Formats: sequence, C-alpha cells, structure tokens
Amino acid sequence: MTDANLTAFRGRANSRLPPEVNRILFVRNLPFKITTEELYDLFGRYGAIRQIRKGNTKDTRGTAFVVYEDIYDAKTACDSLSGFHVLDRYLIVLYYQPAKKNKKGDLTESKSEIEKMKTKYGVKGFKDESHGVKWGR
Repeated sequence: MTDANLTAFRGRANSRLPPEVNRILFVRNLPFKITTEELYDLFGRYGAIRQIRKGNTKDTRGTAFVVYEDIYDAKTACDSLSGFHVLDRYLIVLYYQPAKKNKKGDLTESKSEIEKMKTKYGVKGFKDESHGVKWGR
C-alpha cells in the first residue's frame, strides 16, 4: 500500500457511517434501454463492483441492484448518482434494506404463527367486547 492509499484508508476507518449504508445499492428509474455494460461503466467509476443485477421482468424493468466490494465506494456512488440524468431519466439510487422489503412476508408469517399457537393451546377467539375483540377459550 502506498502512503496516499494508507492515509485514505485510515481516514475511512475512523469515519462512522449511518446504519442504513451498505454495499448493496438499489437503483430505480433506469431507462429500459440501458445495458448491463453501461451500468458497469457508470457505477464502476466509483469503485470495484462485485455484481450488477438488472431487472428483466415486467415488474422489475427499470431497476437494478449494484453490489460494491467496498462500503465506502457504495456510499460515494449513492451520493454522486442519486438524481443523475441518464437517457432522459433521473436515477433514484438507494441503499438496499431487506428489512423493509420483507415486512409483508413477516406479517403473513406472524399471522400463521399465531394461528398455530391458537390451535396448539386450544384458543378459539380473542374478541374484546369494549374494542370489538372477544377474549376466551
């Protein structure tokens, strides 16, 4: 490592990043005609990329996931490319947050788990008369 690289690394190691920052970026509002190679060129300016996954179904067209090798490169790319104008569109670049994506699945899972517990313990209803909910076995 050269002295310049070592100094930059020390500066990065001492800086604190917000908790939502991670190596995976979620990109929205991509032009449908943009190629994966063009995405590598665009996002590769900010650091080494591990992987780019571009949406190709009707529901995922215009989106992509960009995975960087280094979290600081991802932060720089997110800061620099949010609102960037590409082929008559402005990019929306966000940090990927799987917890937000899975909330619907978690709710369904929780409901099925509650039903299993009701069956296991023989609970038939939970309606409290004051709030429209009945308590009882």
